[in-house]
Amino acid sequence: MLYEEQRIRVLSIFIFIIFQGPSLFAFDHFHYKLNGILESHIKITDHQSLFNYKKLKSNPKLLDSYLKELSAVSKADYNLFNSDQQLAFLINAYNAFTIKLIINHYPIKSIKDIGGFFTKPWAIEFFSLLGEKFTLDKIEHETIRKNFKEAKIHFAVNCASIGCPSLYKEAFIAPKLQIQLSEASLNFLKNNTKNKINLNSDTISISKIFDWYEDDFDKHEQSVKHFIAKILKLNPSQKSHILSGKVDKDYTKYDWNLNEWKD
Repeated sequence: MLYEEQRIRVLSIFIFIIFQGPSLFAFDHFHYKLNGILESHIKITDHQSLFNYKKLKSNPKLLDSYLKELSAVSKADYNLFNSDQQLAFLINAYNAFTIKLIINHYPIKSIKDIGGFFTKPWAIEFFSLLGEKFTLDKIEHETIRKNFKEAKIHFAVNCASIGCPSLYKEAFIAPKLQIQLSEASLNFLKNNTKNKINLNSDTISISKIFDWYEDDFDKHEQSVKHFIAKILKLNPSQKSHILSGKVDKDYTKYDWNLNEWKD
């Protein structure tokens, strides 16, 4: 009798997996397809990555397959993900759909060439996610920023422009998400075309990203200066100096040119 009960229980679990399995574990949380795309289309020079849109446009099958997998994830599936899996999913979706938007309109000089006077590229509904029509703005502002207390995401999502944080070299994944976010933030701060942080000066010149999203840094990192001190791992003397009222902030010019790697 005990054996029969165990057999029935195992059979019940098997039947449950057959019918519910795809919702439970079919999604690839290691984002292997996105990794393959990034590995073969990114060129990194110093702290700047460039992307070969022309090459991908000529053979977009892997990207299209990956985007199909993202769009197949329902809201119910997403709610079963843990927090880091959700955030990695959203960051990767933002970056992958941005790439798709560019190759849909390539060749262009800037992402801002897409859309019109009344419709910015980030407000175009050109894909589905979590069972509904989505825009890039909806991923970033209405989903990520609304639901995650994480300022470092501003150095992970990529708007396909030189002024943006570099497109990260690999897909973001839950097991090392915080390491990846910190590395992306440090890489951005060390890019002297976007941030010029001279600790001996009374002014630091930093990206407009710190201006546009200053509220996020105030809420989640105390302030922009606290965030910079933490990511750069400043010693106590350096930290005291940068946090003092004697050090002002100004902002570097944002470069909206396409982050393109041309063969």
